[in-house]
Amino acid sequence: MPNILVSSQWLKDHLSSPNLIILDAHLPSNTSKIASTLEGLQIKNARLFDIKNTFSDQNSELPNTLPSPKYFETSCRSIGINKDSIIVVYDQIGIYTSPRVWWMFKTMGHDNVYLLNGGLPEWISQGFETEEKQNASYAKGNFKAQLNPNAVKNSNQLLENLNTNEFTVLDARSSDRFKGEKKEPREGLRSGCIPSSINLPFTEVLENGTFKSVAELKNIFNYLKLDEKELIFSCGSGITACITLVASELISEKKTAIYDGSWTEWGQNHQLPIA
Repeated sequence: MPNILVSSQWLKDHLSSPNLIILDAHLPSNTSKIASTLEGLQIKNARLFDIKNTFSDQNSELPNTLPSPKYFETSCRSIGINKDSIIVVYDQIGIYTSPRVWWMFKTMGHDNVYLLNGGLPEWISQGFETEEKQNASYAKGNFKAQLNPNAVKNSNQLLENLNTNEFTVLDARSSDRFKGEKKEPREGLRSGCIPSSINLPFTEVLENGTFKSVAELKNIFNYLKLDEKELIFSCGSGITACITLVASELISEKKTAIYDGSWTEWGQNHQLPIA
């Protein structure tokens, strides 16, 4: 099996694998031109993975929050995912929402999960088969979730880190948002960044909807002159942080985690310091 990424050709060649499940990483707020153009299409036999309405904590005031292991397990079983499933995740843009789904499965203890590099646009560009989105039902799966608590950080841990400096925070938002030069898109959020954090816009690790090469990614991370500390990834609401986390995983063995509340939490809490 590949490490993290699979190509469209690889997926095409393995469509008949008995344990293969293809997931369409859907986020309703994704309104890009590409996504809206391809909204009604999916890779044949793909299953909807609704990040916002199903695979997030519905009781949280924050968007896209990681659900409890039990809720995640039950929701996975409802779309027929098993303990031995080989999961390939894609999204409508290329690389945007799919890394979040990859990270969620990894965090819940499922290692056989991979990203389709280039997503649906790349699949279509190769001339491979699509179909209209289906409202299918599936035999209940036996998926088992086992949370890795070290993969998720909260605001208290990041606040404590301002004194201990045990890990490095990388912010995936655009540089103008990171510097506080642009108003936040969500109402009620302050502008700025977490003190001592480093900016790595998620767009820097991508090119034409795919991850840049390993050599290019190494150059990008080397330029940041990071030490050997654990890397904590943040963004606006926990989605694009997963893109930069995957980029790190592709070229490094450093420990990584996601600050799940991200700037939506930090920016609205006036008790938390900003830079």
